Amino acid sequence: MKPVKVGICGLGTVGSGSFNILRNNAEEITRRVGRSIVIEQIGARRDNDMCDTTGMNVTRDIFDVVNNPEIDIVLELIGGTSVAKELVLTAIANGKHVVTANKALIAEHGNEIFARAQEQGVIVAFEAAVAGGIPIIKTLREGLSANRIDWLAGIINGTGNFILSEMSEKQRDFDDVLAEAQELGYAEADPTFDVEGIDAAHKLTILASIAFGIPLQFERTYTEGISRITAEDVAFADDLGYAIKHLGIARRSKTGIELRVHPTLISHKQLLANVNGVMNAIMVQGDVVGPTLTYGAGAGALPTGSSVIADVIDVARTLTADPTNRVPHLAFQADALSAVQILPVEEIECGFFLNMTIKDRAGVLANITQILSNNDISIESLIQREREGSELVPLVVMTHDVKERNMNAAIAAIEALPDVAGTVQRIRVENLA
Repeated sequence: MKPVKVGICGLGTVGSGSFNILRNNAEEITRRVGRSIVIEQIGARRDNDMCDTTGMNVTRDIFDVVNNPEIDIVLELIGGTSVAKELVLTAIANGKHVVTANKALIAEHGNEIFARAQEQGVIVAFEAAVAGGIPIIKTLREGLSANRIDWLAGIINGTGNFILSEMSEKQRDFDDVLAEAQELGYAEADPTFDVEGIDAAHKLTILASIAFGIPLQFERTYTEGISRITAEDVAFADDLGYAIKHLGIARRSKTGIELRVHPTLISHKQLLANVNGVMNAIMVQGDVVGPTLTYGAGAGALPTGSSVIADVIDVARTLTADPTNRVPHLAFQADALSAVQILPVEEIECGFFLNMTIKDRAGVLANITQILSNNDISIESLIQREREGSELVPLVVMTHDVKERNMNAAIAAIEALPDVAGTVQRIRVENLA
C-alpha cells in the first residue's frame, strides 16, 4: 500500500519528540501498520537543533501544511487554543485526519471539533493530551469499554506532584520548591496553569467525558490549586497517616457527576499516595474489573511523542475502514452522550482536614467543636500542639464525610471567633475505595 503522509505543525518539545520517533522507529512502525508513514511537510516558526530536517519540506506557515493536498494526517503540536483551533478546523474541512496533544483545545473546544470531524468522516485523535506517555485515553475508551465507570482519580500534573513530593520528603516550603521546579524546567516562568490546577482541570474534563459519556464541560470543573499548602499542612497530614496530592477526581453519584481538581489527603496505604516526583498516575474504578492503576511519565518530548505516534499508527490502520465503524471520539456514540448534571462543589460530600491557629486558652476548643456539631460535622481525629513562648497554637481537625456547604458555613463561623487567628486551611480527604 502507498505510504501514509504526515504533516507536523510545531517543532517544539512534543513536535521534536514525535519527529524523532517517526524517524528512528520507522521500520518498527511500518511493521505494525503494514505500510510506511512518512513526514511530507513540517510547519514551524523556527528550526529545532534536536531535529535533522535536512532535505525535508519545511515551511514557516503552518497553514501550508493543512492545505497541502498530499498530506493524510496533520499533527497539531503548536499549543494554545485560538490559532490551533483554526488550524484543526481547517484540516478537518480539507478532509484530513488530526492528531493533537493539545488538552486545552480539546477540553474547551472539543465538542465543536468532534462534531465537524464526524460530519467530514475524519478522526481527531488526542491520546497525548492527557498524562503524556500513559495510554489512559485508550484504556478508558477501549480497554475498559465493557465497564460502567464509577469513578476515576489521578495525579495528572507532574509539576504539582513534584512540588508536593519535595515538600513531603524534605520538609521544604512551597515557594522554595517552586523556584527549583522552574530552574529544572518542570514549571514555567508563570506557573499558574500548573499550580492552580487549570492544566489538570483540562485533562480531567477529557477523562470524565470519556468515562461517563457526557459532553466536554471544562467550565463546570471545580478547580483549586496548591499554592496555599504549607509545610505544616504536609507534616500534620503525614502524622495522621496521609499524603497530600493534587488530584483530579470524577465520580458518578445518584444526583450527578462530580468534576473537581484540588489538594487532597489520601491514605499512605493507597497506591496514588506513593506516586512521587514528576510522574503521573490515574486510578479507575470499573463496576466489572474493579480498581485499575496506570502509571508513567506524564510529560516530556519522548513520552508525549510516544502517545502522538501511537495515535498516528491507529489512524493509519483505520484509513481504509468505514468511518461509521471507528471508535467514537469520546467512547460513546455522538448521539448517545448523556445530559446528566455536573454537580456544584457545594453538593459534594467528603471528609476534611482543617488546620487553624488558635489562642491557647480555656473554652476555645469547645467553641470550635460546638460550631462543627451545629453544622452536622463529626470529628474523626484532632491534634493540638503547644508552641513554646507563644499563646498561639496549631489545631488540626479531621472530619468524617460532610457536604461542602456545611463545611463552608462552619469555617466562616470558626474564622469569626476572636480566639482564632487568620484563616482556616481546608483540604479535602478522599477514601479511594
